[in-house]
Amino acid sequence: MFSSLTIRNYRIYATGAIFSNVGTWLQITAQAWLVLELTGSGAALGLTIALQLLPSLFLSPFGGVLADRVPKRALLGWLQVAMALPTAVLGLVAVTGVVQLWHVLVIAVVFGSARALEAPARQSFVAEMVGPEHLSNAVSLNSASFNAGRLVGPAVAGVMIAALGSGVAATGWVILLNALSNGFVLLALRLMDPDRLLPAPLTGDRRGAVRAGVRYVRSRPDLVLMFSVVFFLGSFGMNFPVTSALMATDEFGRGASEFGLLGSIVAIGSLVGALLAARRESPRLRFIVGAALVFAAVQVLSAVMPTYVTYAAVLPLVGLTVLTAITTANALIQMSTTPAMRGRVASLYLMVFLGSVPLGAPVIGWLAEAFGARWALVASGVVVGLGVSASALWFLRQDPALRLSLSRRRRSLRGSAGTDQRIDVA
Repeated sequence: MFSSLTIRNYRIYATGAIFSNVGTWLQITAQAWLVLELTGSGAALGLTIALQLLPSLFLSPFGGVLADRVPKRALLGWLQVAMALPTAVLGLVAVTGVVQLWHVLVIAVVFGSARALEAPARQSFVAEMVGPEHLSNAVSLNSASFNAGRLVGPAVAGVMIAALGSGVAATGWVILLNALSNGFVLLALRLMDPDRLLPAPLTGDRRGAVRAGVRYVRSRPDLVLMFSVVFFLGSFGMNFPVTSALMATDEFGRGASEFGLLGSIVAIGSLVGALLAARRESPRLRFIVGAALVFAAVQVLSAVMPTYVTYAAVLPLVGLTVLTAITTANALIQMSTTPAMRGRVASLYLMVFLGSVPLGAPVIGWLAEAFGARWALVASGVVVGLGVSASALWFLRQDPALRLSLSRRRRSLRGSAGTDQRIDVA
């Protein structure tokens, strides 16, 4: 389960990343509470999340091109600074009490733009730290680290906000902690041994690099299926900051601490899902589709829970199923992609995953505001279930000879994708 931690560079990176991930979830929770304090509107909360993730639709492909052209270690360092600066500004305007909704929205776009450029480099840098043998394990442990931060961050943020008075200024102090957490990743990058990295060949300044990545994905029905599953999970499934906030406040009449606790409870299941994925040597498409469909059913089940306690009891299963699907898809995409294309394919994956949220978050927020949080959860599960089912049926209707050739891809991955892992796509 933890085999990639035997590699020094990855162990240093993972240590810095866990602090940064806790900071990320501190900010996500505090920013959601800040918007609710300023507006009391679920639609405004959905809009904030949408604007923060919207740059992924436009900038992630260019981030992938950068990741394939520029040494990733240096690129990640500069982009950590680019993310820390707008975070610090948001924290300061909140602490001083001058913050307005438009400040939050503008900073969300700026921060989201930096993250859209940083994420493809971060995703594809994993292969350079661990090599093909440990790639699937390292990708899963990255997800586990993110969800360990999710386990700690929301609960700590909720307690801190409540202890500091539950007002706007309280959220600012929590957000400032995230700005400081970027320093741990910078330190980790600095402490790495560059001679032990396994850099992929840089592509150089070639025109049409983004189009080449798109053509590569379109030529692979297995990648198209995984991208489709991730799209429906991202756009209509993973809106927990919106749905949990409104379930806690509107349906159950709870405060900041209880809202933060819900985020940590989701993370329990998410962390277990990521760790289980780390044990799996052979990711399968059928497993991704199955986990996504179970998530859809559990999402609907959570909508009918009558009390705060019963709703919280279902959330670990929600986190387990969605993270199992997402983490397995991420690992399979990276393992089955040629090294020269890895940065661009990772960027397109992130564009679909993160960029799809702006399409769904405002809709979920509006449904919750107009009809109640429970109906928003029902709609979320139904749309995900129908979308994943349609995508799976499309894949099954592809040319049988093509699907057979894809299932044999694992025999030639050592030469064509830079890995000797066993990968079953059928």
